Amino acid sequence: MPDRGASGANLAHPLSEDGPWTAASNGCPCEFLFVDLMDIEQAGYQAIDRICDYYISLRDMPVTSQVEPGYLRKLLPASAPTVGEDFQVIADDYQKYIIPGLTHWQHPSFFAYFPAACTFESILGELYASSTTNPGFNWSVSPACTELEAVVMDWTAQILGLDKSFYNTTEVGGGVLQATACDAALVATVAARLRYIREHPQVPMEKLILYTTTQTHSLGKKAGLVLGLKVRALQVTAEDEFALRGETLEVALKEDVDAGLHPFILIATVGTTSSGAVDRLDEITDIVKNYPFLWLHVDAAWAGVALVCPEYREACQLPAINSYTDSFCTNFHKWGLIHFDGSCFWVRHRTYLTDALDVTPEYLRSKHGDAGTAIDYRNWNLNLSRRFRSLKFWFVLRSRGTEGFQKHITDCIKLNDQFAQGIRESDQFSFVAKPFLALTVFRLAPKSLSHLTTPELNALNRIFHARLAARNDIAVTQTELNGVFCIRMVTGAERTVAKDIDRALVVIGEEGKVALTEWKRMQAEVGLYCLP
Repeated sequence: MPDRGASGANLAHPLSEDGPWTAASNGCPCEFLFVDLMDIEQAGYQAIDRICDYYISLRDMPVTSQVEPGYLRKLLPASAPTVGEDFQVIADDYQKYIIPGLTHWQHPSFFAYFPAACTFESILGELYASSTTNPGFNWSVSPACTELEAVVMDWTAQILGLDKSFYNTTEVGGGVLQATACDAALVATVAARLRYIREHPQVPMEKLILYTTTQTHSLGKKAGLVLGLKVRALQVTAEDEFALRGETLEVALKEDVDAGLHPFILIATVGTTSSGAVDRLDEITDIVKNYPFLWLHVDAAWAGVALVCPEYREACQLPAINSYTDSFCTNFHKWGLIHFDGSCFWVRHRTYLTDALDVTPEYLRSKHGDAGTAIDYRNWNLNLSRRFRSLKFWFVLRSRGTEGFQKHITDCIKLNDQFAQGIRESDQFSFVAKPFLALTVFRLAPKSLSHLTTPELNALNRIFHARLAARNDIAVTQTELNGVFCIRMVTGAERTVAKDIDRALVVIGEEGKVALTEWKRMQAEVGLYCLP
């Protein structure tokens, strides 16, 4: 461990002889506390050093773990120790056994799924929060937890450009931190269901129907499974850039209403997982105005953070979000410099949440809760107890400022533009969806083989993806868009720079050539292709 020098030499330990508390020498329990705290201090210094070393050396590590399933059980004892072990041994075992089993989502060459943000400010905010663990289920258990969350949710709404009706200060709408966008969608569905049933008490639950699209994240289908609801996925097309159009929604509403069903919520998306598509909220809101019973929830889990940049607000449908949506969600733990978990969820009318989720037995009652003078966030989500997530938001928002978030977003988009330009100029590849923000979806489709059918190209691209997946120096993911198998490449790690994009293009180009040769050989073996 490096020498700390004089920087901490004069800082009296709280239980040292120079501090306000003195450890007794007569076997008093506080003597043991003194030893424990000194051990924590030393172990804490080492942990910070090792975290810093991890990020310094991250670029030299493999992106993906190369261990096999079950590796860890073979390395660890069959049961927990009877007698406590030395903490240094435990910390060393973390380095020895856990690090090799990690996929490094902050690696400069991690381009899979969506980003998993992590910054030192966020880490330290989480450290402070974990040192004062409290359940946060109402204002009185720790006022700062509730009040800071209400403040940072308003700060975040402001930097995204959300309408003031979503601010906590209105005492009508407001924002709350959820664990994930899945939780936010589930909470929105619960609130929407109660609102609909109250307005239509004669409607049986089995007649309710939840709308998603064929490109909506699985969170929509899962909400239906959890709540026992019918789910209808509305079809989207490549011609419409995989976005839901107002006309499609209107046709579905008429069909289902005529069939005696009751659509009560639509989960629309800004930045779908597979293609980055943005549902046409401008058209959708025009339709929803004629169906006021339909709750409109917008899931912008990844792309929503781009709203910090005014130049992307129109493309991300912010005017429509502000004009008519009932609820909105975006995950700052994806592209927003705050590590998991930190999903921001806003509603225009908070009473729909609290009416649906308020359960207050006597032991949870409080003076301020009964008087309505403070928010009790337990009534804004499914869980009773809650983590102090707002502290890491506070640290990062203050440390980076709006300009810091804007720079991160625009830097990532520039890098994606660089990658997309490489795909555009290549004879090997073609786009499957229009590049959007930091996401490019493409496939191996050599111009010399333009006669190949979609199934043939899919087979070729499965070989191509398998080769990329076998590498440990790059991570991308696959998807399928209306029957077309393709590759997703998303930029979002804060340490990714232009040379990492250049290298990714080289790797993808090389593996594309090898995959094509392998595919031709396989086709020749079955007599379907003649090798040149």
